[in-house]
Amino acid sequence: MAFTDRVFSGIKPSGDLHLGNYLGAIRRFVPLQDTHQTIYCVVDMHAITVWQNPADLKRWTYEIAAAYIAAGLDPKKSIIFNQSQVIEHAELSWIFNCVARMGWMERMTQFKDKAGANSENVSLGLFAYPSLMAADILLYKSTAVPVGEDQRQHLELTRDIAKKFNHDFKKQIKANGHRGDFFPVTETMAAGPAMRVKSLKDGSKKMSKSDASDLSTIYMMDDADLIAKKIKRATTDADALPSEEAGLAGRAEAENLVGIYAALANRTVDEVLAEFGGQGWGVFKPALAELAVEKLAPMADEMRRHLEDPTEIENILRDGAGRARAIAEETMQAVRAIVGFVR
Repeated sequence: MAFTDRVFSGIKPSGDLHLGNYLGAIRRFVPLQDTHQTIYCVVDMHAITVWQNPADLKRWTYEIAAAYIAAGLDPKKSIIFNQSQVIEHAELSWIFNCVARMGWMERMTQFKDKAGANSENVSLGLFAYPSLMAADILLYKSTAVPVGEDQRQHLELTRDIAKKFNHDFKKQIKANGHRGDFFPVTETMAAGPAMRVKSLKDGSKKMSKSDASDLSTIYMMDDADLIAKKIKRATTDADALPSEEAGLAGRAEAENLVGIYAALANRTVDEVLAEFGGQGWGVFKPALAELAVEKLAPMADEMRRHLEDPTEIENILRDGAGRARAIAEETMQAVRAIVGFVR
């Protein structure tokens, strides 16, 4: 079976979007819509694996959809929808729950990190989260997924589930008229620059909406003054910038700020250091603040415009869900027949 060159990815609506979400994911999505079939989801079913205030969940869902559009995703080129509108995600996830092994799930480091010592009291959904992620990807027979380092293990599990399904149901796949494997073994797409944006207050931690200090995180809805304020107050060291990337070793905060500049400017770290090497933070921080405002403030304005009247966003999500459902139902009709469900 020849698989379509199709990309799937999604963002979980579990808090306000920040710079790390943009540089690590959303910005990377845009150029792919010109080279692949692209499906971008707001994964709201994943969000409720931990309790969410329903009003916040709805607001964050709209915010992610608004960010997709403001960043340059075209709903005519890409399918944009929220996961819960396509119930086939849950149906395939259950089938994958019966294909995947408990040991596979227990090895997921992200579950261990989130559950901590309280693993017996977290939701079953959180434990089975990677199975739903596999269903998200394979429901559309996606051949590639742009993911960060924290999701690579989950993508490996997706590959394992696809292989096991193809193996376990090999005869049934052939008997139902399918040649070769039914599900593709999805590949990881290479990460782009500044894939893991760090806290502005502690370069050893990634930028997060849960950080105790609001000054540590640049949010997508921050206005120009607040963006500039957070960058100017970012933690740095006393040394001047080096002229080459190797000189950033052991300087986590410096490496983070230079990486952010490089990503926003679409330049390499060495190119940025060739310009600013030997100069102090009194020169670099204002330059970074100006660049960040130039790149981010117009998107924030566009997001606010959509969120003030979400009718357009609702229409985009509804239309996208219809287009996604057409693909998903075709997959599930075949899966039901392969596993032996009577219809």
